[in-house]
Amino acid sequence: MWSDEFNYTGLPDATKWGYEVGFIRNNELQYYTNGRLENAKVENGKLLIIGRKETYQTANYTSASVTTDGKFSWKYGKIEAMMKLPKGKGMWPAFWMLGQDIHTVNWPKSGEIDIMEHINSDNLIYGTMHWDNNGHASYGGNTTGDVTQYHLYSIEWTPDAIKWFLDGNKYWEGNIKDSINNTEEFHKPFYIILNLAMGGSWPGNPDGSTIFPDTVSVDYVRVYQDVSSTHHTGQLNTIRICPNPVRDMLTIDMPQMQKACYMSICNLNGQEILGQEITNRSTQITVNYLPRGVYILRFSNELIFETQKIIVQ
Repeated sequence: MWSDEFNYTGLPDATKWGYEVGFIRNNELQYYTNGRLENAKVENGKLLIIGRKETYQTANYTSASVTTDGKFSWKYGKIEAMMKLPKGKGMWPAFWMLGQDIHTVNWPKSGEIDIMEHINSDNLIYGTMHWDNNGHASYGGNTTGDVTQYHLYSIEWTPDAIKWFLDGNKYWEGNIKDSINNTEEFHKPFYIILNLAMGGSWPGNPDGSTIFPDTVSVDYVRVYQDVSSTHHTGQLNTIRICPNPVRDMLTIDMPQMQKACYMSICNLNGQEILGQEITNRSTQITVNYLPRGVYILRFSNELIFETQKIIVQ
């Protein structure tokens, strides 16, 4: 559905990635910078996220946190990245996801899926899910590997479960079927984050043995979706789209709709062009601003995820 192979040079592709900026969370020491080559750049086919010990703003450390927030989000699928990580006291690289609605419902009601986290100098790799169950709840496991070499970190996320893999070998699984234990957070779109934190409440602070600058190297990030497993017709039952092909105005009819859903129009690269909440059983969408071509319409709420193809003439 989507990928960044990093086959270019310079800043991360602005059509795919944005930045968290400033001091964000967990009592960490770094200031996340915005579009600064010293902290995030693409060269030689790799995304490099660089942590530095330097004075910047009011911080003594800088780094980057790149994210697809507001640009791309997905509900279910296989999400993977080939990465090489730094080791050292206080280092905290992560490849993870947050619910796209975090800006309205806040954490942990947004849900969080940590595909990979590593701290300090050991060889433990962590995979964890966080959600709200009358307060913060979490469930996760770990495995071992030499993080200083490239490994494939991934999850397979379905309506029934989230499974964690290292180099294709499953090491943990969490049950989300029928939103068991209030896990309804994991049945809605999430976006990706890649970051290198330093210090904070989990790893503690860097010390004299910590090497600076040090780098997270990412060979690629890929998102796959299996239409046969993510297409459900339980609640909406049928979605009628007409006319198709379309030139100006698209009518979306959902005669058995019982609950609002989120609709997005995406190009064939998976980039969301339009996203809005659908609350009526019949809705008209203007599409005359779209270039001619094929597009994917996605409809989702906590119960369903359906896709349909349209042709704009």
